[in-house]
Amino acid sequence: MESVPLMESVYWPVVLMVAGALVTYFWRALGVALSGRIDAGSPLFEWVACVAYAMLAGLIARMIVLPNGPLAETAAADRIAAAVIALAIFFLARRNIGLGVAAGAGALVLMTLGRSWLL
Repeated sequence: MESVPLMESVYWPVVLMVAGALVTYFWRALGVALSGRIDAGSPLFEWVACVAYAMLAGLIARMIVLPNGPLAETAAADRIAAAVIALAIFFLARRNIGLGVAAGAGALVLMTLGRSWLL
């Protein structure tokens, strides 16, 4: 009988899913075990929150300034205007993230469609 390497086996997707689940659930279990002993208001967690917000802001800025894929086909002015509209609606709607995202996405779609229809 011929030996089949694991990566060529029909069980390879199952191995990957089980490994992914084990890694995910390990960190979740660790979080549950440590959650009672962690002070969410500590300087360490304030720093972690700042880093997380900075990473998110950087990713959003990259999507606006240096997009890839289908977003790269839209005009930079449309992307910037949609971001401004999203922020304005976010603050006008008492920091409602859903409305801000919907307004920004809708504005980008409408501006892109309008530009393609006019040209």
